[in-house]
Amino acid sequence: MDGEHSTIIDGCYGIKENNTGKVRGFLQPLIVRGLDPISCTVDGNPQVIRLLRELWPSIKIQRCLVHIQRQGLRWCRNKPKRTDARKLAELFATVVTIDTKERRDDFLNKVKQWENRYGQAVAGPTGGWVASDLRAARSMLLKALPDMFYYLDDPGILTSTNALEGYFSRLKAKYRNHRGLKEQKRFDYFKWYFQMSPK
Repeated sequence: MDGEHSTIIDGCYGIKENNTGKVRGFLQPLIVRGLDPISCTVDGNPQVIRLLRELWPSIKIQRCLVHIQRQGLRWCRNKPKRTDARKLAELFATVVTIDTKERRDDFLNKVKQWENRYGQAVAGPTGGWVASDLRAARSMLLKALPDMFYYLDDPGILTSTNALEGYFSRLKAKYRNHRGLKEQKRFDYFKWYFQMSPK
């Protein structure tokens, strides 16, 4: 999707983002057609990020702030009892409100403080679902940090994939009326839909 105009550039039925061969096969013709994106806002799938950087070495990969916030809060729990989880949840709750470099710097300082206070203990081999999820939340945040704030230097870079996910929701709702289509007809249906409903 072209983030500036919220319009579909291209689409195809049946591609799973973990299948890098199919994703590559989808993207390479776009390169031939001249697609040379400055940035791409993604949900964090590591295979997709690696492939985008391989195909477009100078691309800025902006991590979707909504995905980071939603997943981080889920891993920290709704009402965390542990102090480390509660403090990390407070950080995740502010992610989508960072709209200035000052707020970014404040956020980064608070992440550093949390990491200095709790990071090593959370990363340790303690057991249980809560500890495991907290480790996952910490790991995700630390890996995402380098790619979270490109939009502050370029307002044309989207902070989330919400527009694309909204498009997919509308597409899925319409497709439910045609679920009995054979596979080739499904390909044709989606191709038609992408062309006739680019927004």
